[in-house]
Amino acid sequence: MSRMGFAAGKILASIEGGVGRVVFNQPEKRNAMSVDMWGGMGSALDLFAEDPSVRCVVLQGAGDKAFVSGADISQFEKNRANADAQAEYDRLTSAGRAKLAAFRKPVIAQIRGFCMGGGLGIAMSTDIRIASDDSQFGIPAARLGIAYGFDMVRALVDLVGPAHANMILMTGDRFAAAEAERFGLVNKVVPVAELDAVVAKLAATMAANAPLSLTTNKLTVKSVLQDRADRDMGALRAAMAACFDSADYREGRRAFMEKRKPAFTGG
Repeated sequence: MSRMGFAAGKILASIEGGVGRVVFNQPEKRNAMSVDMWGGMGSALDLFAEDPSVRCVVLQGAGDKAFVSGADISQFEKNRANADAQAEYDRLTSAGRAKLAAFRKPVIAQIRGFCMGGGLGIAMSTDIRIASDDSQFGIPAARLGIAYGFDMVRALVDLVGPAHANMILMTGDRFAAAEAERFGLVNKVVPVAELDAVVAKLAATMAANAPLSLTTNKLTVKSVLQDRADRDMGALRAAMAACFDSADYREGRRAFMEKRKPAFTGG
């Protein structure tokens, strides 16, 4: 296993069995995201993007209390005290957010404990969300006197619809994992004792699939959710053509005919 640390050890990264893993490692603050941690997460994603052995990525929080409990409020007085400071905070953290939003490989959020505010924003930027049954969710912006940006609210509406989005945003309440599953915010809720195994199995299944198929399907789903004017249909057609022209497609056909598991290389 390859292990790395970023943001003074508050972001941990590892690679094993085709799966890249990012751990938000500030358990004493329930893994609240500092400015440096946003940069560290971006650096980890850069490494995973460039490494062909990484087929998918899992994001999780350290310890058993939180995935990410939100932004590090202890930095608010310095970094987010008013609109101008908020604009600078957005600038400082935008690279990490953009790298997660544009990441081409599949990303799974392994959620246990608090998944709040900006932490929920991170989870919503992933492709699949698996939560333990003791997880709690919420966007407490209304209780802090702030509002979330268009991209995060759009992601929320895309997942749960406007009615549930209004309830989540306007109450600022916490809600349980079962409600998150009912809203469509998470794909699956599992008992705490099963979370690691369920996510590991899911990640291994994805890592064994054809990389070009994974990235193309992810691109297509994202494009469906974009405004028509923002869709790059040329890029979609090229990505689909690359799949059909790939060595992996030939391997997939042979493996099917020979009744064996395919060995995909990403080519």
